[in-house]
Amino acid sequence: MSKRSVLTLAVMVIAGASAPVFAQAPIPAAAYPDMVRWSIITAGFALGIGAGLAALGQGRAVAAAAEGIARNPGAAGDIRGVLLLGLVLIESLAIYVFVISLILLFLKPFASA
Repeated sequence: MSKRSVLTLAVMVIAGASAPVFAQAPIPAAAYPDMVRWSIITAGFALGIGAGLAALGQGRAVAAAAEGIARNPGAAGDIRGVLLLGLVLIESLAIYVFVISLILLFLKPFASA
């Protein structure tokens, strides 16, 4: 057997062995009020850090694109296309952080059904 198939088999065995853990009843939110508070605090920090780092990444990308266009104006179209694709990918990460934070804030993931 190759290393890849052994690793795949090991992951499947571990996943199968941990399946009963996920069959437990949900934990009521009233039993762990600190966990609910920490999920709100975590959502706030995630939004702050995610938005801040996305803004820094976008700023660096725009600065590098402007410098590249200034050095080689003939490649402005190619640089602009790559810049827009990069900005879209950076912004999608910020949107993912926002969605996860909204889930933590409003869906009460630790509450019972």
